[in-house]
Amino acid sequence: MNPLRLAPFLALALAGCMVGPDYVRPSAPVPATYKEMEGWKFAQPSDDTPRGNWWEAYNDPQLNALIAQVDIDNQNIALAEAKLREANAATQAARAALWPLVDLNASALRNSTNSQVAGRSTNAAYNVALGASWEPDLWGGIRRNIESAGDTAQATAADLAGARLLYQATLAQNYFLLRVDDAQIQLLKDTVDAYQKSLTLTQNQYAAGIVARGDVAQAESQLKSTQASLYDAQLSRAQLEHAIAVLVGKPPSALAIAAQPTLTAVYPDVPLAVPSTLLERRPDIAAAERRAASANAQIGVAQAAFFPTVTLSANGGLQSSVIGSLLSLPSRYWTLGASLAQTIFDAGLRSAQKDQAIATYDQTVATYRQTVLTGFQDVEDNLAALSLLALESAYQEAAVKAAKESAAIAMNQYRAGTANYLAVVVLQANALSAERTALAITARRLSASVGLVKALGGGWSATQLAAAQ
Repeated sequence: MNPLRLAPFLALALAGCMVGPDYVRPSAPVPATYKEMEGWKFAQPSDDTPRGNWWEAYNDPQLNALIAQVDIDNQNIALAEAKLREANAATQAARAALWPLVDLNASALRNSTNSQVAGRSTNAAYNVALGASWEPDLWGGIRRNIESAGDTAQATAADLAGARLLYQATLAQNYFLLRVDDAQIQLLKDTVDAYQKSLTLTQNQYAAGIVARGDVAQAESQLKSTQASLYDAQLSRAQLEHAIAVLVGKPPSALAIAAQPTLTAVYPDVPLAVPSTLLERRPDIAAAERRAASANAQIGVAQAAFFPTVTLSANGGLQSSVIGSLLSLPSRYWTLGASLAQTIFDAGLRSAQKDQAIATYDQTVATYRQTVLTGFQDVEDNLAALSLLALESAYQEAAVKAAKESAAIAMNQYRAGTANYLAVVVLQANALSAERTALAITARRLSASVGLVKALGGGWSATQLAAAQ
């Protein structure tokens, strides 16, 4: 029997053969519960669905408008999106290797020869040919490569989701810090006005000979120090505004956020599911897992190189020395062929490539497990922060109230001449410090609130990766 007739049947018989290990998701340490979850409610069934625009829970239209611009104009997200398109194109390129390669060639040649016997003669050759070649994927090397490219594309899609979540969360945290700075600036302005009045009072009392010059110096020092702090808060706000501008893809000069002296802090409830859902909810964990799958498929690609390759080819066309008869039946020709190739000696190259693929896979598994651990740490850190900062905030508010009352009593005593101004300065400084500390705790609570949403994956789910396949 003609061996050429056997080649297609051989290809079909071996089409389902794929060498290399089939992928199984690596195990990872997953706790049964969160350590810092006391006081938090479990997720209801509806909480397992993507939460979408998580930032809207903070009820701030300005924040909503800014975050909407992150996905459109942020250049780092544009970079991640371009990488995803590149990965998808690489997957398509890998799939193309499954199909035959077909090419069309046409040529027209004329040459002149000269001999002493026949003299000068001119010859022509015209040729039109259609050729095809195909390397059947007998051992699954091509399919493993497609599998690897597809997994890489999914990992890149998760990278895009992770970049989007990162910059959205960063903008939200910077925005809340800016609003806290607005409140700090207003507090310092009000304090400067109060200290200016205190300075005027001491100056009048000094002019009347009631108090010593030292009281005026203390009041003036207190005022100037607070004015310096005001400029420092204004600098911090300006830098945060610049950072937000860059996050939304604008030059700092093109963005101005109106001041909001009154701070309204919203801490939305973030329902917690069981820890195992984190493996599906965080883009970075999903990306690391997909890269492990891609590396696993590359082991199969390396292993397929140990087996022989079969190439089937076919060519057909028209050839004639006279262009007028090129399309005639006698001008046609065709060839069919098959070739078998097997590397006999490569000085250990293929073995080294397989060992390299296995080592790469082991690296991705370690990276995946470390990413999972880091994810649980992020959740626990922010749970602890929100829980403890809420208690700290309550005590600090009580401290603010007591400090302000103490400073007011001292000022009344000073006006009555029963207390010296040093006591007033100390108590007023304590009151201002307590209020600024309260605002700093509010800033940390808001950042931790956003951090918990980010640690839980925002509104993302690994099921969205199906679109990248």
